[in-house]
Amino acid sequence: MRKFARVWLGLTFSTVGSRAVSVAYPLLALALTGSPVQAGWTSFALTFPVLIFYIPAGVLADRVNPRSLMLLTETLRGLAVFSVFLALALDWPSLPHLLVAAFLEGTLWVVYSLAETALISSLVPREQVSVAMARSETISHVAVLAGRPLGGWLFGIMQVASFAVNSALFFLALLSPLSVTGGGRGRRPRSHAIREIAGGLVDGLVDGLRSLAGRHLLREIADGFSELARHPFLRKAMALTMVTNLMINALIMIFIAGSANLPSYEVGLVLAAGGMGGVAGSSLAPYLKLEPRNSTLFAQLWIWVLALLIAAYGAEPIFFGLAILLTGCTGALSNVAIRTFEVDTVDKSRLGRVMSVHRLVTYSAVCVAAPLGGTLVAVAGVRMAAVILAGLMFCVALVVTLAALLNLCARLGIAGTAREVRATGAHAATRVLTTWRPTEPLRPRDGQGGWAPSPSPPSGPDRPPPRRRRPEPRSGRHTAAPDRDLPPRPAQP
Repeated sequence: MRKFARVWLGLTFSTVGSRAVSVAYPLLALALTGSPVQAGWTSFALTFPVLIFYIPAGVLADRVNPRSLMLLTETLRGLAVFSVFLALALDWPSLPHLLVAAFLEGTLWVVYSLAETALISSLVPREQVSVAMARSETISHVAVLAGRPLGGWLFGIMQVASFAVNSALFFLALLSPLSVTGGGRGRRPRSHAIREIAGGLVDGLVDGLRSLAGRHLLREIADGFSELARHPFLRKAMALTMVTNLMINALIMIFIAGSANLPSYEVGLVLAAGGMGGVAGSSLAPYLKLEPRNSTLFAQLWIWVLALLIAAYGAEPIFFGLAILLTGCTGALSNVAIRTFEVDTVDKSRLGRVMSVHRLVTYSAVCVAAPLGGTLVAVAGVRMAAVILAGLMFCVALVVTLAALLNLCARLGIAGTAREVRATGAHAATRVLTTWRPTEPLRPRDGQGGWAPSPSPPSGPDRPPPRRRRPEPRSGRHTAAPDRDLPPRPAQP
């Protein structure tokens, strides 16, 4: 766990820097052009790589040493932000340069996030995986709370200072992969830090090109999909996370659309509630130790329904804040359980591709959430939009619950068609009749001195006729001749 602590420290620097530049890039575009449209396009350049590069990045994370990959991505991220710092310092910033830097940051973040999980899984013992995933989840929520306000505050003080600090954060994040080897087997001397960075860059580029050369990319991607489909829990978790991401981000958009007359500090507190709930949930995860079961997903689903009903009940900032706080806490607990299951169960050679497919599907819902929330507010207003969203979530939860109950009844044999019930009853009756033996005395056969058994019950259509048993001679008034055989019985059809 000591090596994980070093990686965790570097992950903190990287995540806080990533959240800070996600605010600084759009603000700089707005300051340069004065156009909200250009600021929106800059934010789009940051998020668009999630949709197009997650799947290829998963293939890369499975084939390249995660340590080398982290060294490569963090160095390039630091250089990209440093180039914007130089442009501001020399007083020649431009929008195209800003768009390229933002796009590069979004792409490298996708690769880094997958490589980070792969490196953690190689450093942490299996019994400590849930604790490691909980700490990693905590960092993401702390970054939401600290990174975005930090980026806005630094940009308000001085634009150059904002990008200088963010560049320094990315270079500090290089300390984590430098502190361990590719498989977590040791530590390099500090005097060779520059050599290690250069070696990591070269290894990352060479391994990446070598891993993709001579391989069918589509086949590699298909392996990731097939590995994900092999785990029913991951399939259900992916579908549930997609729905919950859509609902909570649409709810946030509904609140933002109706917050024009609210004080800025009140809006900030409501939006920060999700991060506070996430920190609380991920901090509680090592103690609660939720098992990756269907019951965990089922509980999350209905808690989401309760949260959206709270928001719809009041449609006031305090109710929106409570709903976002509750979903943040529950979502963090669920994320820890899902990530622990991925690291514990999925084949290590396909872990990156499985995570890339999972995150692509779940993050894609975030892109649809903002238009959905804005459209609902424009059509029905803030209060009714929250009610509609809660109704949609309730319908989803109801359908999932009914499907689970029907599946449970089928497994227990409670439900079934009338034909199945009749067939089951006929099979049981046939089994009783064919195994039953008479207990009354044998009756004499007409015209013969022997004794014949009682008639055998008719056999079922799919069961062979019962074996004939030769009667034993009995003492008393009626005895069978010892030298006489019974006549053969006619064969049953």
